[in-house]
Amino acid sequence: MQPDPVRIAEIGAWIASGLGFGMWLWMFFKERDPIRRVRLSDCGVVLVFSAILTRIVADGRPLGVFDWTLLILGPLFIGAALWRLARTQGMGR
Repeated sequence: MQPDPVRIAEIGAWIASGLGFGMWLWMFFKERDPIRRVRLSDCGVVLVFSAILTRIVADGRPLGVFDWTLLILGPLFIGAALWRLARTQGMGR
């Protein structure tokens, strides 16, 4: 029996969403250092938006307005978060 790649991608996307939301919750309630808070937020943004984009692409149905909006804005948010992660590397230790 061969594993279904689409199903594996969907499961991975849900796991990434859970990790991203967990990072946001940790940032809001537990982290006190401002640089670490920003880094946790950015990591959460990358995980959540990449998971959303994966689910949209793997779904296989026709795209609506909301899907197209996420497909356009998602990579912008991911790029901005990765840029800020690169800029804050080594800070907050």
